Amino acid sequence: MNIYSAISSNKNKTWVIMVLFVVIITTLVYVFSKALGMGSLGLAGVALIIAGIMSIGSYYYSDKLVLATTGAKEIKKNDFPQYYRTVENLCIASGISMPRVYIVNDPSPNAFASGRDPKHAVVCATTGLLEKLNDVELEGVIAHELSHIKNYDIRLMGVVAILVGFVAILSDLFIRTTFYSRSDDSRGNTIFLVLAIVFAILSPIAATLIQLAVSRKREYLADASGALLTRYPEGLASALEKLARDHTPPRTASNATAHLFIENPFDNRKVKIFFTGLFNTHPPLEERIKILRAM
Repeated sequence: MNIYSAISSNKNKTWVIMVLFVVIITTLVYVFSKALGMGSLGLAGVALIIAGIMSIGSYYYSDKLVLATTGAKEIKKNDFPQYYRTVENLCIASGISMPRVYIVNDPSPNAFASGRDPKHAVVCATTGLLEKLNDVELEGVIAHELSHIKNYDIRLMGVVAILVGFVAILSDLFIRTTFYSRSDDSRGNTIFLVLAIVFAILSPIAATLIQLAVSRKREYLADASGALLTRYPEGLASALEKLARDHTPPRTASNATAHLFIENPFDNRKVKIFFTGLFNTHPPLEERIKILRAM
């Protein structure tokens, strides 16, 4: 798959995933309401509307939610000249619109991009990243983030993150309702109750696994695209090595936003067990560095 087909694939995947999650959420509410003896069709219809609103909301406002969560602040060129110029120059080289540039006051070195498309995007770096990387390494990291924007990864992952969270909230709400409510009319709903409990346990796990698998693939693509942009894979490889050696705990990252960063803020160790690797937001840094240096 070349870069252009990957971009087209990401655009199509965004709509497929949004529709898929609407179906999943509606199905969950139908099963949950049947298990609780409620009006299932009516609630399923309400869930369809809510899921649709959530999908549209995540499409247009995912970047604002991420920025608010991390405490990012927008900057101008005079605030961090080298950082801003790096973004500016790489945008010219890649032919994409200049995104808004943000900074997070966090000593842990990291960066991320967010937004729904190249014309509505942001690039954000931590103060730790700007302090610990040289110019060439910073260029490699920014090229990686701009590649996420150009490849429409930011839209895909932003939508997925919010919809996965909604599935988790829905499942948690059912479990709490079941635990605290009296089941006087539970005999007719026994099958649905068992099915609903299984769905409540497995659906957040399945949704998260899909999210993480997509995230790992996007990181490999952004590494390759970033190296293609700078024509110097060693810059990004060296930056990733520094990130691997740095163990400064993050102040602002959370499990909900970890997949957006260039490197997992919570675990930069190589994953050696396949099952554990399924739950990792990023490919192992050692593997990414190895691939970059083989280019």
